[in-house]
Amino acid sequence: MPLADMNWLSLLVLLTVTGLAQSIQYTCRGTCGLRAVPSAYPPTNSYDNVAYDPSMTRVVGGTDAKPGAWPWMVSIQHPWIPRLKHLCGGSLISTQWVLTAAHCFDKVTEISKVYVVVGATQLTKPGHGAEVRHVKQVLLHQYYNHDDMSYDIALMELDHPVKCSPYIQLVCVPDTRLRVSELQNCWVAGWGETAPRAQRSSDRLQEAKVQLIDLQVCNSSGWYTGKVHTHNVCAGYTQGAIDTCQGDSGGPLMCQDNNAAHWWVIGITSWGYGCARARRPGIYISTQYFHDWIQFHMNLSPDGSSSPTSRACSHFLITSHPWSHYLPTPQTSLKPWPRPTPSLKSILLPTLGKVNSCSFPIKILMEFFTRVKELLQQTFDQNTS
Repeated sequence: MPLADMNWLSLLVLLTVTGLAQSIQYTCRGTCGLRAVPSAYPPTNSYDNVAYDPSMTRVVGGTDAKPGAWPWMVSIQHPWIPRLKHLCGGSLISTQWVLTAAHCFDKVTEISKVYVVVGATQLTKPGHGAEVRHVKQVLLHQYYNHDDMSYDIALMELDHPVKCSPYIQLVCVPDTRLRVSELQNCWVAGWGETAPRAQRSSDRLQEAKVQLIDLQVCNSSGWYTGKVHTHNVCAGYTQGAIDTCQGDSGGPLMCQDNNAAHWWVIGITSWGYGCARARRPGIYISTQYFHDWIQFHMNLSPDGSSSPTSRACSHFLITSHPWSHYLPTPQTSLKPWPRPTPSLKSILLPTLGKVNSCSFPIKILMEFFTRVKELLQQTFDQNTS
């Protein structure tokens, strides 16, 4: 059969299905969002009244997390940061991809110096279950704007996959079918400051239960007065007292599914006015809003599954550029306080260096078309033999 008569669409579908099979092969038992250490689970009704308890000084207003409580939580580190080396948090959404905030890399000059600690709870004593990975590439959203903290999302590809264990698992990324606003059991975690202006990260992972706050309320007068974007999520308490803070950037806002055991990362810690102030809750990037963007870039690699049903390649063919309608919303009067580790400002130069701001990975594209060519040639040879 001549090549001109071949069904190109069928071949592309076949190639995509092949990629999906490879993706599922590398996941943690083909699922996500499950915790494997029962003794680490916090009670569902913890912190019901914590916003009113001034004696709790810890994320701000949290408590020490037990080992294995949040097995997808990662610490992004840089050797030039004093003491704990901790730069930002992140979420493991596949065995080779970490979801974090774009502003974490504002001052990074060489991405080769950044590394990731997975499976740890205490940074000075990570334990035998922890693994360290270097970073292959960082993809910042192409519309990220530090001035108004819009599109503050990034993906990190690790140099090689992590091995799942009771202390290392994946978290789920929601698509549009999940009713995020109805989720009730929501938590934040991080190694950031445990009190406002503490000027040092926490050695032990902190956790705290938070409430989702309607975006209209969060954007109202006396709150953030219209400075919160439609692609943000707002979480905390009206009274303050519990919040993420400096050093928690990039970490997850996590909610348990109402009808299942698995957890969703519905937000990425981004910014806020101060920490734990009344009517100034934490502002997070909505992972649901950026689901297609996340899936597209993960699908350019042979690894990546971040949903309970392992739908790794579900959007690859039908939406080639699913984020093309995302336009920045300049708000030059906004002066938010992002939440990276404060000491980084005096250590690293304000350039992106080798960080890739989402330019299309030509090497992967060439590999893709090489596979198409090989598949076409094999089919042609079979039909002519």
